[in-house]
Amino acid sequence: MVPVWLLTVTVTVATLLLTTLTQAQPEANFKCATEATCRSLTDYASANATTLKEIETLFGVKHFLDLLGANKLPTDTKNTYKLNASQVIKVPFPCKCGNGIGKSNNLPRYKIKPGDTLSEIATVRFAGLVKYQQIQTANNIPDANNITAGDTLWIPLPCSCDKVDDSSVLHYAHVVEAGNTIDIIAQKYGTTPQTLLSINGIDDPKTLQAGQVLDVPLPVCKSNVGNNSVDFPLLVPNGTYFYTANDCVKCKCDSTGSNNNSNSMLQCEESNIKPINHWSVCPSAKCSGNVLIGNTTSTDSCNRTFCDYAGYTSRNISTVLATQNTCAVAPSGSSGSGSGGSDSGASRSILNGWVWNKLLILIHFLLFFVYLL
Repeated sequence: MVPVWLLTVTVTVATLLLTTLTQAQPEANFKCATEATCRSLTDYASANATTLKEIETLFGVKHFLDLLGANKLPTDTKNTYKLNASQVIKVPFPCKCGNGIGKSNNLPRYKIKPGDTLSEIATVRFAGLVKYQQIQTANNIPDANNITAGDTLWIPLPCSCDKVDDSSVLHYAHVVEAGNTIDIIAQKYGTTPQTLLSINGIDDPKTLQAGQVLDVPLPVCKSNVGNNSVDFPLLVPNGTYFYTANDCVKCKCDSTGSNNNSNSMLQCEESNIKPINHWSVCPSAKCSGNVLIGNTTSTDSCNRTFCDYAGYTSRNISTVLATQNTCAVAPSGSSGSGSGGSDSGASRSILNGWVWNKLLILIHFLLFFVYLL
């Protein structure tokens, strides 16, 4: 029979090893060239079974439909929707750029519970998306080992609002899965290995680690929303949808059949749901007569003219007649966004093979020690 003290030592050593390896991951700091605000996304995988409501609360998501749209879940999905342990979900949050770095705009806010440590909050509650040192710095905590239950912490998630190669993108804080490479990630999300290496400051792609938080620029559909609109820039990546104009308009990005989101227009239409905020009814969303947002007015062999969404203000919704080239061909060799939509339902291992090998060596050593006893 294995002595209790030996089991305790085994668990303690294994825990210390995992903590050390987790902390060894490079700190995620996404670069921002100019001061700006925008929407961003992050991966999240809870160590335990959870619900969309619990994730919504943890990250301070202000609009539940944003969470559904980011994962292309049906709009009638309830917040009691269950997620398995380690099931990946994309979480939207507001990003603010300043001093060359992008951080989540005053969200999430986490209330410290009795027994919490900064390390546990970073590695367990928020699944390693930030380091405890980043939380400490962001909240001006003098001593990382001295925090008070009941106090509220700002969790500075990494993000960016920069264009990439002069194209608008939505920056996605992606947690690298075991076995993935820069090439695999680039192909999956419609970018290039060179772009990923450049914006993440990676010199050698072989140094990529499972569990590392990577800045992945997701291509977005073209939009006619101007910079005078409340929702500018309207960044909707392929395989997702987004409710805007106080929920009066639903826009989706679907580049199916195209290998390049730059050839795809954002598809918007009236939502036909009750508006939020100060609007009791939705303003008119027509181009002229009975031509509503999303309606096609004319087509020919390669062009479609339609009524497009152009943004909103506190008083109205703007529209414009737009023409889309339906014969556009993606450049040769471009990578499709493939399954760049929802990862909801996919599970990932936070540890890479090297970590597991070290754990197995440790276990075998301890078992051999027990045998000698």
